[in-house]
Amino acid sequence: MDTGLFRPESVAEALALLARLPDAKLISGGASLVAMINARLADPAALVSLAGIGELKQIAAAPGGGFRIGAMARHRDLAAESRFSGTLAVLQMAAAQIANSTVRNMGTIGGAVAHADPGLDYPPALVAADASIEIAAAGGRRQVPAGEFFVDWFTTALQPGEMVSAVHLPAARPGIGLYHKFARVSGDYATVSVALTLVREGRAISTRAAIGGCGPTPLMVAEANRLLSGDPTAENLRRAGELLQAAADPVDDVRGSAEYRRMLIPRMLARAFDEARLRAGAAR
Repeated sequence: MDTGLFRPESVAEALALLARLPDAKLISGGASLVAMINARLADPAALVSLAGIGELKQIAAAPGGGFRIGAMARHRDLAAESRFSGTLAVLQMAAAQIANSTVRNMGTIGGAVAHADPGLDYPPALVAADASIEIAAAGGRRQVPAGEFFVDWFTTALQPGEMVSAVHLPAARPGIGLYHKFARVSGDYATVSVALTLVREGRAISTRAAIGGCGPTPLMVAEANRLLSGDPTAENLRRAGELLQAAADPVDDVRGSAEYRRMLIPRMLARAFDEARLRAGAAR
């Protein structure tokens, strides 16, 4: 099917086009959608390009700390963003490990977030960073915590006629943000990934860990985070890994079996946690 291409200049205009053309698809960087069209996995009646909407390209510091990242911010820009310090470095590290330089030059955070592939690098990093997703609709905008935005396989909290307009990061906390990814080859989708933030407060630490590639959505278990916080022992780390293993729902595919993915979870968690704690201790 021939596809018409529309180039709105504002979010309101893009939303109006979606309302008028319910079978249209938004296109940002096109890294995923163009590949799906070429593989005949998608056949949109029209394409609505977000490339001309200036608001969506900004990475702006928010009042009181944190950042608002426009949906059209490129992976390359997030990977190079030096203002993402402390716990927010988890997002910078995830962006730097996306695919290859060609994809990082064209791909956008909004497109990746809306696509919601469980093997992508952003979802666990955003959950670990306690980010929220800004959704624009004809009736206004709302923010959804990243942990609630990703609903199922390739499914998000977006409703028909809505679009991702930005990602909001909280103020950076002094500490460490890490993203570790295990993949068959450099730049591939994650077989398993671990996004982790760690904040040291005196002798105690506060930890958030999210696992990617092991189920339909990023995996975070509150009890595992509790075990990794305070003054955790080796036994607590082992138990946290077991909890995440038990909660995982991976699949068998070319990147690894479900059993293999479960085996990797505690090993990758321990590696990331030990590195974060060591770096936090060295920074005291």
